[in-house]
Amino acid sequence: MADIFEGNTILEEDTQQGRFLTFTIENEVYGIEIKYVTEIIGIQSITKVPEVPGFVKGIINLRGKIIPVIDVRLKFGKEPMEYDDRTCIIVIDITDVLVGLIVDKVDEVLTIDEQNIAAPPNNKTGFDNRYIKGIGKAGDKVQLLLDCEKLLKNDERTILYESAAQSQSANCG
Repeated sequence: MADIFEGNTILEEDTQQGRFLTFTIENEVYGIEIKYVTEIIGIQSITKVPEVPGFVKGIINLRGKIIPVIDVRLKFGKEPMEYDDRTCIIVIDITDVLVGLIVDKVDEVLTIDEQNIAAPPNNKTGFDNRYIKGIGKAGDKVQLLLDCEKLLKNDERTILYESAAQSQSANCG
């Protein structure tokens, strides 16, 4: 946040407004609001957790914090792929809980003006837009903008948080 002075009042300017981190899954480009991103790390050792959905790869220990990681490719019903040197984990903060998103590769940070973001198609088209917040246009590129808050269903979020909490307490004990 940058401070802007107007008269004797300080206004906060949201420098993250309209900024999206873009990444690729197969040949599709997705974007997430930069305000959710805490960091991007390379793929690392993932500890498997029993009794979680298939797209949940497990947990990682990031500087003492236990973070559940999900494979976005599997979450979106794509074929599994071997991880390589381009595979990254985007660590996001959803309501004060960190979650790692495994993506094929991170592309860039884009600024997309609000007038260049269209609403997703409605459900009648057969397009499941539960995760899609909008469709962003930057130059000649189109990105599906994800809604981080809706990326996980409530029961999935509960499973992730509980498995991370159990692992955290097991590591402390």
